[in-house]
Amino acid sequence: MAGNSFGEIFRITTFGESHGKAIGVVIDGCPAGLEVDMEFIAQQLQRRKPGQSAITTQRKESEAFEIISGIFEGKTEGSPITMLIRNEDQKPQDYEHLKEAYRPSHADFTYETKYGIRDYRGGGRSSARETAARVMAGAMAQLLLTKEGISISAYVSQVGNLKLEKDYSELNLSATDSNPVRCPDEATARQMIELIEATKAKGDTIGGIVSAVIQGCPVGLGEPVFDKLHADLAKAMLSINAVHGFEYGSGFKGSSKYGSENNDIYTTDANKKIITTTNHSGGIQGGISNGMDIYFNVAFKPVATLMQPQMTVTKEGAETEIKGKGRHDPCVVPRAVPIVEAMAALVIADHLLRLRSAKW
Repeated sequence: MAGNSFGEIFRITTFGESHGKAIGVVIDGCPAGLEVDMEFIAQQLQRRKPGQSAITTQRKESEAFEIISGIFEGKTEGSPITMLIRNEDQKPQDYEHLKEAYRPSHADFTYETKYGIRDYRGGGRSSARETAARVMAGAMAQLLLTKEGISISAYVSQVGNLKLEKDYSELNLSATDSNPVRCPDEATARQMIELIEATKAKGDTIGGIVSAVIQGCPVGLGEPVFDKLHADLAKAMLSINAVHGFEYGSGFKGSSKYGSENNDIYTTDANKKIITTTNHSGGIQGGISNGMDIYFNVAFKPVATLMQPQMTVTKEGAETEIKGKGRHDPCVVPRAVPIVEAMAALVIADHLLRLRSAKW
């Protein structure tokens, strides 16, 4: 199976399955001498973990992680870093009824057709459980970026048709984790929670949008042809389970504007630094960061596992009825916030290291 690695210089490879013994990641290319904040890594994992509130899956995982290589006396050695989480709350029996049937809108049919085998216990590699490995790696990337004055903040901006009608600049992003849905506007958050709870009570699921902003990036991140910064951010986000849309800057709304409305005019600030008067470009021009804030939206589809009957077919093509069992998220977006931050950090860290090797 290909496609288990991501990045060029700051490169990660994840491993493990949803109901296997463990999941983990190998990070290669992390510079030596970086101080490793174990509490920060643990905090990021806690934000992603299952069972953290009534509106998420009730699978219980402590997310206790181990670093088994690449760290000495609290600092990175420059060698590959291996991080591991041992799965604790495995219930493969919850999936026994899916051994012969294909779940609607899941990867069951495509995996089995492509590889001739599939792990029906939660989907194996296709499970969102794999994203815990990304969060560990992303936390390491965030530690690197923090030293460079770069910050990444994500939050839930939409659940179903409930949309937060405020720009990120109007929000107190430090309040994002003050409620279970991770929306930094308390009134909107309460409505979102009520909608998710009502959806869960019906045995249904609902989608939403995670918005993010990256601040403090230098000019020059990104390569102008195939490795444009927004292209790599798009690939990173679209590789997350349940993601089916990505836009940055003015996004799709910008397509309905005139150029005279959408162009970002250059000027200088009080320190004679070149900036733009607006930021419809989302901090990226020609595939390269321009020093302004990078902001984007990531759209998540409704979780495919429903706690209500659905029709499907077996391996032999016979029609059958299935219903989800066990522990599943009615809405994935609250737990996706740290995953979006992690993947953004991996992209920015990789391009930061590539920038430093671009010229003498």
